Amino acid sequence: MAKMDHTGTEENTMAKYLLLKHYRGAPTPVNDVPMDRWAPEEITAHVRYMEDFAARLEETGEFVEHQALSPGGTFVRYDGEGRPPVTDGPFAETKDLIAGWTVIDVDSYERAIELAGELSAAPGAGGKPIHEWLEVRPFYGVPSTITE
Repeated sequence: MAKMDHTGTEENTMAKYLLLKHYRGAPTPVNDVPMDRWAPEEITAHVRYMEDFAARLEETGEFVEHQALSPGGTFVRYDGEGRPPVTDGPFAETKDLIAGWTVIDVDSYERAIELAGELSAAPGAGGKPIHEWLEVRPFYGVPSTITE
């Protein structure tokens, strides 16, 4: 996509998307063996796939970042002046839900869906694709980092 900026120069307009990986809460993946039961070489292959995916998107300028999250975490909220934070409430604990994410900066929703499909093919147990469900969410009101 291209548009003219305020100086009359053409710039690419891209959109940032979050490709969100879940520990649970999403539909069950086809290859549903928890990572803590994978052999070391299966973990290595999975990490290599993720690194290669990121490197390829760095070359095209579509990669922003990716992170994996540990399962542990704490809820914290403001509970009034001078009061200590309150931790762990009666809410769904996202530490059990969110496994990690990849942020991409692409030229269309269709491209975001295409890349999510590729990321879903990361290998898991037995070296077979996980076919995990990824949540694709656009960033709200965040300008692209890519201009030409």
